[in-house]
Amino acid sequence: MFSLLAGLWRYLTSKTQVNVLILGLDDAGKTTLLEQMKGIFKKVPGIPPAKIPPTIGLNVAKMDIGGVSVTFWDVGGQVRLRALWERYYADAHALICVMDSADAARFEEAQLAFHAVREQAELHALPLLLLANKQDVAGACSGGDIAAQFDAHKVMGVPFRVHAVSALSGEGVNEGISWLIAKAREKTQGMT
Repeated sequence: MFSLLAGLWRYLTSKTQVNVLILGLDDAGKTTLLEQMKGIFKKVPGIPPAKIPPTIGLNVAKMDIGGVSVTFWDVGGQVRLRALWERYYADAHALICVMDSADAARFEEAQLAFHAVREQAELHALPLLLLANKQDVAGACSGGDIAAQFDAHKVMGVPFRVHAVSALSGEGVNEGISWLIAKAREKTQGMT
């Protein structure tokens, strides 16, 4: 009887575990996003934006969001580091693609990287959030413009959202991340 009650207690108090992969080109704002999320969801200050170095390898952060224990993997976006991305595909439950919506000169490169990631079999069923970052910069493309340029209408069969944010100011981050975690939670709970 005790083991039954103990098992029930563990079940009721356990949290869903979700691994989220954060990808995008270098200088898109992935690490700034991660540091901003620490302030929003953990209520602890992250690294000040002016002191964030380029990611060489991986940054990891763990936090609780909406009753879910989330591990974020922010993987470097330089060309030579993109080969590392595939090492994390199999263990990911959700995907964030961050793009610099103010850097029109790199849109084509960002689109190619986005579509290359979307073609990976391990990622086909994962909830996907495309963040149109740097909305605080003059001339940044809107989320709608980014959705059109990235052929968002062609992403089918998975929860998918294009969301405009400013990782620097935190504007839009809570809404976008909360949506993704809710979708990842639904998916992981459906697998058990």
